[in-house]
This record gives sequence, C-alpha cells and structure tokens, in this order.
Amino acid sequence: MSIFNTQTLTKLFLFAGLSFATQISFAQTNDTIPETQLGEVMVTAQKETAALQKVPFSVSNIDDRKVEEMNLWQTKDLRGYIPNLYSSNPGDNRNVISIRGITTTSYEPAVATYVDGVNQFGLDTYFFLLNDVERIEVLRGPQGTLYGRNAMGGVMNVITKPKSDDLSGFIRTDIGNFGFSRIAAGLKTMVLPQKLYVGFSVLSDKLDGYYTNLYNDSDFDKQTNTLFAGNVNYLFAKNWEAILNFKSNSGRNRGPFSLAPDPDSAIENPFEVNQNATTEMVDNSQNISLVFKNTGPKFNFSSQTAYQNNYRYYKTPIDGDFSPIDGVSIVNDYGKNWNTVSVWTQEFRLASAEKGQKLNWQVGFFGFTSDAPTKQGVYFGDDAALIGSPISNFTTINTNIASGYGLAFFGQATYSLTDKLKLTAGLRSDYEKKELTVSQELDFGQGDPLVTQPDTLANASYNAISPKVALAYQLASTNEIYGSYSRGFRPGGLTQIGSDPSNPPLFSYDPEFSNNFEIGSKNYFFNRRVRANVSIFYSTISDVQIPALILPDAFIVTNNAGDLTSTGIEWEINTIPTNNLSIDWSFGYTHATYDNLMLPGESGQVDYAGNRQIFTPEFTSMVAAQWTPQFFNSNSLDWMLRGEWLYFGEQFFNLENTISQDAYQIANAKFGVVSDTMELTVWAKNIFDTTYIDYAYNFGPSHLGNPATFGLTAMYKF
Repeated sequence: MSIFNTQTLTKLFLFAGLSFATQISFAQTNDTIPETQLGEVMVTAQKETAALQKVPFSVSNIDDRKVEEMNLWQTKDLRGYIPNLYSSNPGDNRNVISIRGITTTSYEPAVATYVDGVNQFGLDTYFFLLNDVERIEVLRGPQGTLYGRNAMGGVMNVITKPKSDDLSGFIRTDIGNFGFSRIAAGLKTMVLPQKLYVGFSVLSDKLDGYYTNLYNDSDFDKQTNTLFAGNVNYLFAKNWEAILNFKSNSGRNRGPFSLAPDPDSAIENPFEVNQNATTEMVDNSQNISLVFKNTGPKFNFSSQTAYQNNYRYYKTPIDGDFSPIDGVSIVNDYGKNWNTVSVWTQEFRLASAEKGQKLNWQVGFFGFTSDAPTKQGVYFGDDAALIGSPISNFTTINTNIASGYGLAFFGQATYSLTDKLKLTAGLRSDYEKKELTVSQELDFGQGDPLVTQPDTLANASYNAISPKVALAYQLASTNEIYGSYSRGFRPGGLTQIGSDPSNPPLFSYDPEFSNNFEIGSKNYFFNRRVRANVSIFYSTISDVQIPALILPDAFIVTNNAGDLTSTGIEWEINTIPTNNLSIDWSFGYTHATYDNLMLPGESGQVDYAGNRQIFTPEFTSMVAAQWTPQFFNSNSLDWMLRGEWLYFGEQFFNLENTISQDAYQIANAKFGVVSDTMELTVWAKNIFDTTYIDYAYNFGPSHLGNPATFGLTAMYKF
C-alpha cells in the first residue's frame, strides 16, 4: 500500500502553501543581485520569454553554469536532477524518458525533446549529446496545446548559446577511466557590425567500454561520437532576423545492446556479456533549421523550417539471442535507401509584442511530413534448432515502408483578470495520417528470395484536441499559487510485419491521451535566499499503448490495452544559506498504476489491473551542496567542492511487474579550482560503485547503469 494517497498529497500541499504564505518577503528592486540572493530565471517554456516563477505549471531550469558544474554530457544524465524524471537506454543511445509515470513505450516518444526549437521527432532522429548549452528546460505534465504530438508527459527544451557581439569561445576536455575522453570547443563572433553573426561548436567523445565479451575476451561497447554544430544569424532588414542552425552527429558503437540475458545474470556477473555475433553500429544524424523572426510594435512573427535525417545500420549482423550460440542474428545493411528516417517540419507563429498588457496571445500552425523505409533480415544460423526453428541457415527479410504527414492549428492567451489574478487558456487541433507498406521474403542463399508476403498497403488517420486552462494568483511579489488542467497525446499507428505469423501486420492502434490536473506554489523567501516550488498532480492516461517486443525480429508491436492513473508530489528547493554555499533539493513521488490492463497469457487474456507503470521509480530525489570559497587571496579564483546524493525508488521494467530494480542510491563529487574563465577539477560519479539495472526488456535482457567513474576536467573560456 502506498504511503501517500490523494488526501495525503492535498494536505501536504495545503500545509506547504500556508507555510509559504506566512513567510512572504519582497525582492530587492536594484539591478544588481547580491551573491546571497537568487536571481530571476527566464524561460521560454510557453514559446515566449517569461519569468520561471510566473509560469503556471511545473518547469525546471538548468542554466549553463549548472550544466558545467554537474557534468551533464548527455540528456540521459538529467535523471534524478529533475523531479519525477527517469531516462535510460539499452546501450544504443535511444533514450527512454518518463515523467510522472508517462513513459516511452514505442518509437513514438511520450516526452517531446526540442533542440533550439526543433522537435526531435522520434527516437531515431534524437540528438542526445549536450554541448555549448545555454540552458535546459524541462516542462512536466502534458504540453499538447503549444507542442502537440508526443508531449503527453512533458517537454525537454535544450537551448544552445545565442549569438555574440564579441569574439567569445571555449575549449574543454574531460578524461576518465574506462578510456573515457571528451573534447569540446566553440567559437562565436560578429562578422558584419550589427548584421552578420557566426558560431560553431564541435564535440568528440570516446569510451573504451564498461563491458567485456566473454566469447572472445574483448571490450564490448567501445563508442565514439562526433557532434558538429553551426549557426549563422543575419539581420537583413529592420526588425527582421534570419537564423540558420546546423547539427550533425556521427556515432560508432562496437557493441550496441550490451545486454545480459536476464536481470539475475546482469547483477551476479556485472558488465559481462557472451555474444558470438559482434558488430559496429553506424548512427549518423543531421538536423538543419531556418528561422525567420520579426519583432514589430504590435506583434511578433516567426517561421521555422526544419529537416532531420538519420541513417542507422549494423556493418555486420548483430546478435539477436544475446548468447554464444549461432542462433539468431539481425541484418540491416541493405544500402542507404533503407533504414533511414527523414522528417520535414514547419511552424508559423504570431504573437502579441507588448508585454505587461492585460492580454497576451499567440496563434500558430504546425505541419510535418515523414518517411521511414526499413528493411531488416532475421538470420537463423547453425544452432537455430536451439531456439525452436525447424530449419536453419536462412534469412527472413521484412520490409516496412512508413510515411506520414500531419498538421495542427493552435492558440493560447493569458488575460489579467485583476492585478493579481491571471487566466491562461489555449486550444490545439491536430490531424495526422500514416501509411505503411509491408512485404516479406525468405532467403536461403541460393537464387532469388522467395516472396512470402507481397507488398500490402494500409493507412490510418487520427485527430486530437488538446486544451489547456490555468489560473495563477499572486499572493505577493515573490509568492504565487496556481491551478491548471492540460491535455496531451501520442499518435496512433500501424503494426509492422515480422516473422511471427501470429502477429499480423497493418493492425492499427489508437492515439493515447493524458489529462493532467495540477496545483502548485512558486516562492522566494528570506530576501531571495530560498526559492521553493512545489506541486501536486493527478493524471489519467487512456488507451495506453502497450508495446510488445517481437523476437527475433526486434520489432515493436503496439496495442491499446489499458488505462492508467498517476498521482504524486514534487518540489524543488534552491538555497544560499551563507556566502559561497548553495544547497539544492529536488524531490518527486509518483504513484502510477493501471486501472485496467489486459495482457496475453498462456491460457488467454490476463487482467493486471493494479500493476505499476514501467520505467517509473516510485521516488526520485537529489540533494546537492556546493561550497566555493576564495582561492587563497585571489579575487578571481574560487575553490569548488560539490557533493551530490541521488536516490531512485523501486521501479519495474515489464508490465507484469516481474522484472524490477530495488531502490538504490548514487553519490557524486567534484573538487577543484574555478573562475569565470577557467575550470580545473577532479570528479567522481557513482563513487560507491552501486550496481543496478538501468534498462530491461519485457522478456528479460538487461542493461546496467554505469559503474564508478572518475576523471579530470580542464576548461578555458574567453
């Protein structure tokens, strides 16, 4: 039985709110914020710049300084730092992200990720490396009105550094054990005075790998990534600006899917695999966008056109049975016309220009087209009989050609009912159509393949309405309470073809919807020495898309098989108790269980109502303390000593709740010398070498979280 229920959460919130209301303090109005005060944080969570404390829903903000201090190198590293957020991957850098029990269960994310305003459309077109970051915003709860598809759990916004009038740049290197190295650099400058600006950044990282392959006694998961990003800003007319952004990542992984066959093996023999079919995964992604902005006296206009592409394949067949037998391997190197994903997106947005008026509004249009031709072979080798195949040495080749398009119209406005009371309301209408062509062949390596399923086409279309309404009341200049309702959705789709005839292709499944009710309070206390934001939420998710991994094809078959209720509480507290000392505490509790859940069993359908949601720790908590006294008598150098304690509650990895990870703790530390222009520090992550399951498939194969790592960071900024 949960230690919290809805009544308990409400009492906790009311107690916190009353306590906050009795300690109201007022911010100083001078332009310079003293070192003992927390400054105002500005975010673009609602696609318009606003103060974090005035946004009427839960938003976390991590600025560039925190990104550096916390050694955030990938988006996956954010878990634990953000309340009720969990992120992991099975070793191939496709991140599964969960917020408040709403999680990714297919190639359609449940949490939308944006990089410089571009929606990372799916798990394949995802940029996961962090470099030259200005800030990261995490919006918790459905954000369907302004962000649309796949924002049913929330949104992660990654914003890189803006243009600079002066020549500025940085170079940074991180080195550590397990052959880890990371070199990053960037440069920004103005080419034509007040007209043309250019910038670029580059990142190269390498890891020799944590795993050993017992089959040939070799390092298994050697990885390299090279990320290049560039931007050009051109002010081509009065109040008009054009921005060209380009990003390209080249990834190589010599041991993707570093999975033990089951959770017990993963824990008992950590960081060991035994696979006969090893390969190198090639993962190349590009992202380019062109933005036009106009800032006028009456309204602002923006247009963003973006193109994303990913080409991902294995140079040689990859092990499909995660064992040393020659049972099953996966083949997908069929040339550049296959196993690619390409997406075009377009957004137009018109917004009121004058801030501080009674009415602020924005309206817009969003559209996209996508293409994803996939061709994948499942090879059954000499030992195919050991996995139940009556014949051996043949390949089942499955072809799935997916395409789609969508369009949406949205609008949102905030109206000041009184000086202290504001109403925000918005609505979005989405339409989406998907098309899938499937075919199948058998190849025995002797002549032309045998066609077992000719080209077959199906399509499906979906509609979604995503409203939002919020009321915010200002108790005082530094204290605000709010209540909100928001809706999000994840689109439906069509089932791919696989080698199992009991799972017919082209079966359609419906969209998934989430409805979120939230009340919260945002506050500064003690002359802005303390920032405390707290919220409680109640969410329902209908027509939950339940994934099933079909083996040996490694395809996901999705069905609508349940309804979910998620309730919880979360808070973020930032304090400066004395000069040079800061303490942060983020905490989240999520109770996400299925109201009904029907899954196939050995003798028919089985009801798993009451089971917990997957990839959802019951608790997430992070406490960090950072002390930065002066370096001897220097006015520019500071010592830095930082310690972090992260806690993750029990979680499950399959819907039957038979594969789980008990609660565990992670400790990190960092020590060295820092200033506004340099850093020289030593660091350690997972100091006590906690062994825990980071990701597991519903049939057992498990991937561990990183072991104890330590290293050195050197950085210079100018």
